[in-house]
Amino acid sequence: MQARMKNPAFVLPDGLKGIQTIFKGIYSGGAPNELLEMTALRASQINGCSACVHAHVQNLKKAGESEERVGTVAAWQEAPFYSDAERAALALAEAMTRNIADRSGDAVPDELWDQVADHFDEKQLSAIVLNIAVTNMFNRLNATIKEPAGQNWA
Repeated sequence: MQARMKNPAFVLPDGLKGIQTIFKGIYSGGAPNELLEMTALRASQINGCSACVHAHVQNLKKAGESEERVGTVAAWQEAPFYSDAERAALALAEAMTRNIADRSGDAVPDELWDQVADHFDEKQLSAIVLNIAVTNMFNRLNATIKEPAGQNWA
């Protein structure tokens, strides 16, 4: 498959600068990079973005994550490989991705928010929330332009 066009983030240099600034902020928030990749992977799986799923799997493997943890992110609720903090962040990724689209109630229920906030400080939580939001944006861009998995974005 070939993309319909070059990724809009690369077509508009000012857009790319803004995205790079957001990522700089995300990675300065103190949340573990592997956790950020896992939540991005989960959002990308839900959204069916093969380009992002592929990229996050590769990033997690490069970071030294086990096949078990990478391979079971989609089934994190039943898999024994995740900490309580990771489970809370993955639940947040699902809520931010699914519930906002469906809007059948609170996008992120207070109980879930409290659970996530028990594990992360405000800076870390800000990084996680921004990361999931940016991932959802890229999932939508890639689905629109039909970005293929394995695309070199550099």
